[in-house]
Amino acid sequence: MNKLTPFARFLIMLVILGAIFFGGKYVLENTSWGKNMLAKSTTEQTDAETKAPEEGPASEASSTSSSSSSNSSDTEATAGGESSFSYVAPEPINGKLKGVVELGASGFNSFIVRIDKDKNWKLEKADFGNSLVTENMASDEDIRAGLKQYIGKMLDFGVSGRDIHFVVSSGAVKAEVTQKIIKNLKALNYFVNTVSAQQEGALALKCVLPKDFEDAAFVTDIGSGNTKISWIKSGGVSAVETYGAKYFQDGTDDGKVYDEVKAKCAGIPSMQRKTCFIIGGAPFSMAKQVRKGKERYTILKAPKDYKMDDAKGKAGVNIYKAIKDATDCEQFVFDWDANFTIGFLLNLP
Repeated sequence: MNKLTPFARFLIMLVILGAIFFGGKYVLENTSWGKNMLAKSTTEQTDAETKAPEEGPASEASSTSSSSSSNSSDTEATAGGESSFSYVAPEPINGKLKGVVELGASGFNSFIVRIDKDKNWKLEKADFGNSLVTENMASDEDIRAGLKQYIGKMLDFGVSGRDIHFVVSSGAVKAEVTQKIIKNLKALNYFVNTVSAQQEGALALKCVLPKDFEDAAFVTDIGSGNTKISWIKSGGVSAVETYGAKYFQDGTDDGKVYDEVKAKCAGIPSMQRKTCFIIGGAPFSMAKQVRKGKERYTILKAPKDYKMDDAKGKAGVNIYKAIKDATDCEQFVFDWDANFTIGFLLNLP
């Protein structure tokens, strides 16, 4: 070997390495032991490629990607009613109990609220009745008995008699039987407050819209008799009225309602279309499907995700869809505690 030239030694080394390589390859590919080793190696390589990194810069990059994916999911969930609304309303301090009975287009409702001097409020108790007002099925006895029942519950709860009020909604005012109901209320020595649709929209806004959202949100109240849409404008309140969720009873076409509701939304300033605080019977039915526990605020799903079985529910979704399409609003937030009549209480001295 000592007489071999360096080049000859190099060639011999290449031959030996080649023999080892091809011999090893033959063993791996043509023996059971070799095949098992290949399979194990392939499995480990695949696992290493698919397993998320646990630490180091690669791990941070993976975490960022995961976070972005999570944020995307949160956005989709918000539009679909699967996210929560983080706002917490301020609690009243040394508040006073006040009560209000609403005569709406679909029934009597009552609310007991604690209100402080700064108009912070908290719902303490709510009762919902069904007087079937628009169907003309409420007798004088029904009206008197229902109201006395509501009044009795408020007095038992601790509300002073002078702090109990009665409000007739703008939708109920349109029903023929409402004047009979108002007459019976007066016969019981109760003063009846009536409000127009514009006033009702303003009262709903006063109750529902948090101060922190005045420049970025509007309010919708989808009632049975009408829908009120309101927003802050130049320090005041602008409100418009359109069809309510029982428009189907008059044989009104869905398309006609959809077009009018969209047109009514035209006046909402673009910067105030990010969030809509929404209340009313139809939104209540929608929010009930996605509410988490006892949360006060529930983000509604997109209109297309609601499949309602009843005519009123379908009509409500049609109105909701028109508002959504007209404003391209990012989130519709249902407030479980709010009612325009609470806004009436907040307006009192």
